[in-house]
Amino acid sequence: MQEGSRKAIIAAFVANLGISIAKFVGFLITGSAGLLAEAFHSAADTGNQGLLMLGSKRAERTATPRHPFGYGRERYFWSFIVALVLFSLGGMFAIYEGISKLRQPHDTENLPVAIGILVFAILLETYSLTTAIKAANHVKPPKTSWWNFIRRSKSPELPVVLLEDTAAEIGLFLALGGVVLSALTHNPRWDAVGSLTIGLLLVGVAFILGFEMKGLLMGESASPEQEDAICAAMNANGHVNHVIHMRTQHLGPDELLVGAKLEFNRGLSIEELADAIDAVEVNIRQAVPIARVIYIEPDIVRDAG
Repeated sequence: MQEGSRKAIIAAFVANLGISIAKFVGFLITGSAGLLAEAFHSAADTGNQGLLMLGSKRAERTATPRHPFGYGRERYFWSFIVALVLFSLGGMFAIYEGISKLRQPHDTENLPVAIGILVFAILLETYSLTTAIKAANHVKPPKTSWWNFIRRSKSPELPVVLLEDTAAEIGLFLALGGVVLSALTHNPRWDAVGSLTIGLLLVGVAFILGFEMKGLLMGESASPEQEDAICAAMNANGHVNHVIHMRTQHLGPDELLVGAKLEFNRGLSIEELADAIDAVEVNIRQAVPIARVIYIEPDIVRDAG
């Protein structure tokens, strides 16, 4: 895991832990449905940061005969678990709490306390989100939108933290709006509406995360830019006549599998062919350092007819 990702996760963990404790205390004082929904949301986020760190640690294990390509995809698996936690403990609980308070509404007590805690939470969440954005700016291509960065990133931690923190920031304003509207209108159902909207927001974010992690778990290819660089590295060898076909797949965020059929000069001896293959592998790793596992198969181009 990159150092920036690690800092973003730690910042999110510390912020969400403090926010979660503050919200639970606030709910006990005020009885606000929005605060309770947000408290469970922050508790889920805190656990999620721990899962991301666990996935990163387990992915560092060395390859074994049973898992010859290593454990890099553990980071994708635990990020997928994060989506499930966000859906169940965060989103579905908030929806349940909102529906419950719509059926049996009650006024929020100690409004200044509720508002103060939510404002405090917004400040902490802003710090966490800002840290994640700074870390992402070091790896995000300048002309790439944030949405495309989240969609195309092969490293799951930063997209997860960015989506979680953005959802949390929006959720806090929704909770604050629900509490204030319930006080201004003397209608406690606004607080329940705030909880419902928070739940729907979290469910939506969980679906986005789950969908993205599913693609990574199934195995995604290298980016078009990386594949072009690999092809160029192959063709740079003077003994390569033609790249017949090539396949790539991410074994983890920082590890790429490359398989290719190449046509070499037909006059090469066995020793010369082996040396040429080794040289091609060196070129590939120089062009794309994350290409760790490479299989080159010599072949010849055959006419379609």
